[in-house]
Amino acid sequence: MQENFVIHPDYSQMATKLRHVLNNFSKKGEYVTKGERNVIKTVVVEGNSLNIKKFKTPNVFQSQVYQYLRKSKAKRSYEYALKLIGFGIKTPFPVAYFERFSGGLKESFYVSEQVNYDFDFRELIHNPQFKKRKEILNQFTQFTFKLHENGVNFLDHSPGNTLIMDNGNDNYEFYLIDLNRMRFEKMTFEKRMHNFRRLWLSKTMVKIMAAEYAKLYGKTYSETHQLMLKHSRAFQKKINSKKLRRRKR
Repeated sequence: MQENFVIHPDYSQMATKLRHVLNNFSKKGEYVTKGERNVIKTVVVEGNSLNIKKFKTPNVFQSQVYQYLRKSKAKRSYEYALKLIGFGIKTPFPVAYFERFSGGLKESFYVSEQVNYDFDFRELIHNPQFKKRKEILNQFTQFTFKLHENGVNFLDHSPGNTLIMDNGNDNYEFYLIDLNRMRFEKMTFEKRMHNFRRLWLSKTMVKIMAAEYAKLYGKTYSETHQLMLKHSRAFQKKINSKKLRRRKR
């Protein structure tokens, strides 16, 4: 059995205790989510509140790929978090990642600081009367623009993957989570608008965000709105069609 444990230098003093927690993951901490694919727990180690994400064990073929050809989701999450922070983009601070191999990748964990956020982007979708909704959407658009300007194509830019903190005085902070699917590349206007598609935006939300993005990018409102709406509607139609096909089975 081969193991790979990498911990950020800022947390090196608790390496032994954290490794013990990871080796006894099933017995430690409290569940945040317990899905079919991934499990997330919260633990306290030396007074630090941490989130540990255990990724689903890959199949035989994928486990070989992750050992020899491609970085694991845990390693990518850790490295991408460091990159984002380097760009001045917020994400829960990356503490460590842990991989266990035996004829391929068997287990992988990503550890980050726990962020005490106020709400996530989903609230803005489900509640059109959400307090300061327009202002939050404008600031979220500025946040997304910053991602794009730094060449970050966040492939999972979806409602549950942005945590929002209300700092008062109409000031909001945005934290990206679920980081393992990203590309770092030049973001054309087409790619930028395509990147909004998973956010499940209403027509009103598209109008607000397109106006703000057009102002930031120097495009007209009309062309920004048209392309953002096109990609948003195409994605929603695709997902709804899949749901309909499942119901008919």
